[in-house]
Amino acid sequence: MVDIQALGWAVETVGELDHQTLKAPHVKLRSATAGAKGDVVYCVDLRINYPNTEFLSSTEMHSFEHFLLAGFQKYLPENFLSIGLMGCQTGFYLVLLNEGNAAVIRETYAKILNDILKATAVPYANIQQCGNYKNHSVSMAQAVAQRVLAAQADWTKIV
Repeated sequence: MVDIQALGWAVETVGELDHQTLKAPHVKLRSATAGAKGDVVYCVDLRINYPNTEFLSSTEMHSFEHFLLAGFQKYLPENFLSIGLMGCQTGFYLVLLNEGNAAVIRETYAKILNDILKATAVPYANIQQCGNYKNHSVSMAQAVAQRVLAAQADWTKIV
């Protein structure tokens, strides 16, 4: 059994919530799945935009995803499993192994966003590592990062 509250998450915000009431940007725990041998897989919503109102463009999502991939691999190499796009174009799903501490995740996310602001190129944006390597923009990713960082004090205000 995973003690969600001890990890710093508001229990009432875990899981699927009514998208009509979600605030953005936010960082919230979607799920914590314990394995038979004690490992726990955590899925975290990194919501950027309000559902059904604001949407990330293909280029924004693609470039931001690359930055998140590089950043979580850099800062949480033992725990990072995956970053996935929300099909609704409002954010990303972060999947971690054995790291569910809310403060650690938020601090790491903030580090990555600050790294984006200083970047001169999108990571992995080349023909060898990306299937659509021409569809990237550092400046668009930086604009998103700036907006999300500006709202950092409200990342825990989910509904």
